[in-house]
Amino acid sequence: MESKSEIMTIPCFDFSKGTIEEGSEEWKEMSKKVIEALESHGCFLLTCDELIPKGVSEELFNGMKTLFDVPEETKQKHMSPKPYRGYNDNGKNNIIPLMETFGIDEVPLSDSAQAFTSLMWPQGNQFFCETLKTMSIKMLELNFLIQKMIVEGYDLPKHYISDVENMKSSNYSRLAKYKAPERKTEVAPPHTDKNARLTILCQNDVHGLQVLSKDGKWIALEIPQHGFVVLVGDILQAWSNGRLHAVTHKVVMSGDKDRYSFVLFTTPKEDMVIEVPSELVDNENHPLRYRPFNYGEYFNYFFEKPIPNALEVFAGL
Repeated sequence: MESKSEIMTIPCFDFSKGTIEEGSEEWKEMSKKVIEALESHGCFLLTCDELIPKGVSEELFNGMKTLFDVPEETKQKHMSPKPYRGYNDNGKNNIIPLMETFGIDEVPLSDSAQAFTSLMWPQGNQFFCETLKTMSIKMLELNFLIQKMIVEGYDLPKHYISDVENMKSSNYSRLAKYKAPERKTEVAPPHTDKNARLTILCQNDVHGLQVLSKDGKWIALEIPQHGFVVLVGDILQAWSNGRLHAVTHKVVMSGDKDRYSFVLFTTPKEDMVIEVPSELVDNENHPLRYRPFNYGEYFNYFFEKPIPNALEVFAGL
């Protein structure tokens, strides 16, 4: 069992009003802290009441309990040709019996929330539809706020912020239920988010997420109530020339309560080329670690070959 000191090694930040005002001194100071946390741990905990009111997440998780209680044959209707998007589609060779998921593309920027809820509740559930869309929009705003902080923290030219803005049209949301196990069980195996640039996750009051430290210790995360955890994915690790750390994580559960989580992933468009900014290459301390690569080709590679070090094998120098 992890000690309290191990639990507390992951920093927790409060994005108060001053912090999220771009260009303010608080913004610049927080940008440096974000960089330090993502380089050291690949993640950090976060509260952000200014951007995402507490009531929104409460309404979302209440609605998710109802969602996962709809008949199995109804849930099975949610299908997608894209991996990880359909009901219980957790990727090739990855059957997780205690986990149920729905993946939904582009909730903030399309009518996919309406289509999804109409499929699950033919009689309609407009309240859940609006809650799902609101939460996805707010988390997308938070996601890109953090990515702008990364640009600021590395003192990169402003055009990289435009690159971040251009990715807003590529994201997907995942709703997950982890059933309470009969005994302490690993209900989601260790992995990095291979298809994501940056991941933001929130959960109900049941903990279970663990991250692997750089020295090989599993750390149980105590995500604050109504708070979030921010995780670096493979794509951001590659783009940052390995400075930011794509953290390995898993879900381990015990007790008699189900865990619900809501995740928003930002992903590149399939034709996007991932290339390290020249400003992040320093032949003495930070030599180039990754060649430029097409995201769609990388996605197909790791989906066909689900190996832990897919990024290094595919794009590493």
